Amino acid sequence: MAGGAGRSDGALRVVVVDDHTVMRAGVVALLASESGIEIVGEAGDGRAALDLVERHAPDVALVDLRMPVLDGVATTTEIVTRFPHTRVLILTTYDTDAEIERAVEAGAIGYLLKDTTREQLADAIRSAARGETVLAPRVAERLVARMRQPAQVPLTARESDVLNAVADGLTNAEIGRRLVIAEATVKTHLLRLFAKLDVNDRTRAVVVAMERGLLRRP
Repeated sequence: MAGGAGRSDGALRVVVVDDHTVMRAGVVALLASESGIEIVGEAGDGRAALDLVERHAPDVALVDLRMPVLDGVATTTEIVTRFPHTRVLILTTYDTDAEIERAVEAGAIGYLLKDTTREQLADAIRSAARGETVLAPRVAERLVARMRQPAQVPLTARESDVLNAVADGLTNAEIGRRLVIAEATVKTHLLRLFAKLDVNDRTRAVVVAMERGLLRRP
């Protein structure tokens, strides 16, 4: 789609990339009345998006994550690498930690969810074009929560053995016999486990270790 009539020469040029035709049309319609924003192209997959960006040199590319041919993360990586003038703003329904991290690592300047309002979307486009990071409130909360999590401290092989024995309900003496180590050594390993997991008892150690993926149980 070519540039709209009546737009000022200084309008921000935007391409919309989404494999769902109705969603794409909705975003275009949403922004149609925004002054200073011009939709210069639409694409239904990442490969077509790259062609659009090369042809139109937009200020901002609104990119969905789940797309055929080339997904949103790969598309973002390509745009950021090949066309650094164009800022990538993810617009998607997915807000999982993995999706957010992949997009940010690929170089997206912002991450919005599709329940955003017209005003929020327009403001985000303007901010992105200025080089400012833009995050949906839910996305920002998830990132902050991830940053506040304690750093993962790896367990030694022997600590893992002791932890598994604790999960099996064994006493210190029984753990010592299973692993052929002294009971005092078992206690030392337990103290180190408690410190690494920031817990004060055996039950909590097992629970926290499972939550962090440090202990696998059948």
